Formats: sequence, structure tokens, C-alpha cells
Amino acid sequence: GYGFLSENAEFAEECHKNGIVFIGPPSSAIRDMGSKSASKRIMEEANVPVVPGYHGDDQSIETLQREADKIGYPVLIKAVMGGGGKGMKIVHKAKDFPAAVDSARREAVSSFGDDRVLVEKYLVRPRHIEFQVFADSHGNCVYVFERDCSVQRRHQKVVEEAPAPGMSEEKRREMGQAAVNAAKAVGYVGAGTVEFIVDEDGSFYFMEMNTRLQVEHPVSELISGQDLVEWQLNTASGNPLPLNQDDLRIKGHAMEARIYAENPDAEFLPGTGKISYMSTPKESENVRIDTGIRMGDEVSVYYDPMIAKLVVWDTDRQKAIRRLYDALGDYKIVGLTTNISFLKRVIMHDAFRAGDVDTKFIEEYKDSLLTSKERIPSPSLAIATVYSLLKENSGYNTSPWNSMLNRRFNHGYERTIQFKQGDDLIDVVVSTNGASNDWSIRIGDETLNVTAKLEDSNTISAQVDNHKTTATVVHKDSSVFIFHQDDVHELTIPEPSFTKSSISSGSLLSPMPGRVIKVNVSEGQEVEEGECLMIMEAMKMEHQIKASGAGKVKNVFFKEGDLVEAKKVLIEMAE
Repeated sequence: GYGFLSENAEFAEECHKNGIVFIGPPSSAIRDMGSKSASKRIMEEANVPVVPGYHGDDQSIETLQREADKIGYPVLIKAVMGGGGKGMKIVHKAKDFPAAVDSARREAVSSFGDDRVLVEKYLVRPRHIEFQVFADSHGNCVYVFERDCSVQRRHQKVVEEAPAPGMSEEKRREMGQAAVNAAKAVGYVGAGTVEFIVDEDGSFYFMEMNTRLQVEHPVSELISGQDLVEWQLNTASGNPLPLNQDDLRIKGHAMEARIYAENPDAEFLPGTGKISYMSTPKESENVRIDTGIRMGDEVSVYYDPMIAKLVVWDTDRQKAIRRLYDALGDYKIVGLTTNISFLKRVIMHDAFRAGDVDTKFIEEYKDSLLTSKERIPSPSLAIATVYSLLKENSGYNTSPWNSMLNRRFNHGYERTIQFKQGDDLIDVVVSTNGASNDWSIRIGDETLNVTAKLEDSNTISAQVDNHKTTATVVHKDSSVFIFHQDDVHELTIPEPSFTKSSISSGSLLSPMPGRVIKVNVSEGQEVEEGECLMIMEAMKMEHQIKASGAGKVKNVFFKEGDLVEAKKVLIEMAE
């Protein structure tokens, strides 16, 4: 498993007491490695390098603050029992430390039922490289090579690959042996992952060990040719490992992209909703999809935003990047905001293609990775327009007059269709010579000639100014989604003025569906710009609602514990 009971020492013990074989390590190893503070002490005794920090039992804010001041800022606060970026906060200034500890503790309790934290020196530009280890009950232990998981947001992995770019054989052996030593230090059996952070000078430090099979294990399977789940079953049955270290070989390159229900352009806020349309890449020996969702499913606020893993393999890194890019282009989802387009920009970025990655990659290149606000290309807009018209006509295909719907006797057919992209209103003027699938599309000063037909309910094939192309178009409520030329665009059909509602300019809206976990203000209270007025939680992550300017609170519409839909008024400020 990827969590839940797979890292629960008490569950492993109960299995043993009741004669049930637990497919995983001994409960003692789960307990030792499940605590970040205890595991650091064990690693120090095993001569595995660790990051300088405080891992003590005294959890008073005074002690934590004193130790953070001693380590020197920036520091990283981490949940003792944490993982997946939950309960993890970077603090750059001493004055921000107490609030960050409070936030980390709330996330830690929500995710792990334990509010203890540790404090470590924060390395500014490290790489995150982990080693897949495997041990049996006969004293054998091997590493099935490394994975580079440096591309992250909110300390949670986005893209993983194996082998790590630029990893020398000498460094691989050194880090692999350290991972094996870590596993042996706790009497490990089964599949585990030893995570290291690697500094710019090549020095590496133990970060944590996950006592289970990782989400990203498929990339290790693809480059090694081994079925790690089969290995788990064999070792749990008491068999020795099927191969020793010298038998293992790396073949080719594998990558995994995590598909999240989130909006990268809104600080990666998680999203929820019903999947009204989904089309996935075709699976093969080189393309694998692990997912638990289907078209029609509802994604709620209660779970992690990862909805799928897309994994590819090819003979070298550049070919793997190209294969992953193509597969992402074939992954189409409507009903949820996802990071698919963002993932494509990540893997095609020059720095990523060069293997120049670290945990600051997204932050450093965010201007080029996040969506520009450029207008939808005219060919895509023209196709969306013609699709909408053809869909209008398709309902009449049993009528003999269907082929004449665009025909006008004694004068030409012309119609203006309006779309909105963001706040911009776009007029599209459509005219035709009477043929049902030949159109002249005028967008501003540009005119395009389009011939098109529907291939199915969501696919349109077209010729735009003599260029043949295909697009997927999906209508959902008042929105139109166009998947065309390696990109996706969302347009809306303008709302009639008589249906619009007015919202006070001082209102603060919920940026996502979620639960209110803390209200810091009351009606009539004066607040300053940037002050945190409310805290919401969705998918186990917190989001602060801050005042956009100084003023007085007029109304607070929700209390702690309330569930809130997206774009609801949370707090109204006096005009």
C-alpha cells in the first residue's frame, strides 16, 4: 500500500499476534523509521549522514524556537510522523516561527494524529534523491537504484524519474550502500525507500525512510525489469531475494508524472468536482496509468489531490521526456482543474531537459511554467466556434432540411457568437456560403476559412486555411473546453446581464471548496492589509484567507467546522 495501514506499527503487531503474515517490515522497523526524530538518531549511530537539527522530545514552543535560533534560519519544521509534505513549513525569520509551528501542528494532527514536530536546517537548493531498498529475512539487502524526485510543489513530488540525471556510478554505489546500511540498522525486511537530500557540492544527508512501497515505485520497476510487488510477496513468504546487487542492471529511462486535481495558476490550490469527461492515453509496455477514478466520479475535499500517475519508459532520457509529453497530451479531463498542462511545460523546460533540477525548480521558473494570460490562438477559437454550431445542428440530423440549416435565400448567412476568456469578451463573426461544413470565421481583423465535421460527440476534424487538424471540444455548463495543438483552453459563454448577481468589492471569497478550521476575526474588528482573517483546509492542506487591504470587518458568514463551496463569500468588509 501507499499509506494508511501499511505504515501502522500497531496493525503489523496485531497481524503477527493473530498468525497473519504482514506484507511489510517488522513493526519495530515501522516504529523506528516512522518517527523522524528517532530515525535520525538511529542513522547517526549507523554512520549515515543526517541534516543538522533538533529532534528532541521537549515540544514546548520556547525550546523549539531556541533550537531554531541556534540552527540558524532558514529552518524547516516537519511533522515527526509526517510525509507527503503535510505538516511541513519553511521559516525564514524568527518572528514567523511560532505561527508556522501552530500551522504545522494542525496539519500533522489532521493527517497523522500526532502534533509533534522537529526542526532542521533548510538547505536552499538541494536535490531530492531516494533509493529503493529491498531486504529479506535471511540478511540480504539490495538497492534497486535511485529515483530523482526533485521537482516538487509544497514539498510534494510532481515528477519522478529513474535513474537520476547526472548520477555517476561511484556516487550511486556510495548512496546505495548508505541506504542499505540504513535498512540494516533497523532490521528491515521487504520494500522500503530511503530518502536523501543532496547539496550542491554533492554531499548527501538522510531525510527519512518510508517503510512501504512508494507511489513512484513503477519507475524503478521499468528501469530494472523487476516486479517489486512480486518481490514483496516472495520476501513475506520467507524466500530469499531473487537477485543480488551485482545481478541488477539499469536499462533505459523511466518517468512518472503525478496528475493532481489542483490549479497551478492559483498557487496550486486543490480542486474538487465531478469528472464530466475523461479520455486517457492508450496503455502499452511503455505507457502505464495507475488511477482510481473514472468518468462520472466525484473528487471530494477529503483526500489528497493526486488522482492518477502516468508512467513512461524509453531507451534514454530525452526519448522518455518526449513519450511522457505525448501521453500527457492524450490525457484530457473536464470537470476538474488539473495540472496536466503544467506538467507538459515542466518536462519541456530547457533546464529540466538538461537535467538541471532541484527542489526550487518550480519556484525558480514559475514565470515560464505557469499559464500566460495570452489569448486563445485564432485557429483554436475558430474550431471551438464551428464545433458549437455543428453541435447545434446535430440534433436535427433526422430532418431532410438538416443540410440547409445555414442556407439563406436571397442573402448570406452571418452570425456573431460571443465567448469570454477570463475577463475578456471575444466576438466571433461567422458566415457561410450555404454549405453546411464550410465557414468563414472573422476574429478581429483576421479571417480564417474552415471546413469541418464532427467525428463523434467531442471530436472535430477540420481544415483551417488548408491546415488539417483535429481537436477535442467539451461543453460543461456555461464553459467550453478546447483541447487543440498540445494545449487546452477554457472559454465561457457570457452570462446575460439580467441574471448577474452583485458582490461587494470588499468581499473575500473562498478560493476552493474546503472546511473552515480557524476564524481569526469578528464583526466590527479593524484589520490590516495582509492579516490572516480565516484559515481553510482542503485535501489535508491549509490555505490562509488574508485581508487585501486595511479596513473593518462587516460580516463573517462561516464558523469553524463549516464546509464551504468554491467562490462563496466568507467575509465581507465595510465599504
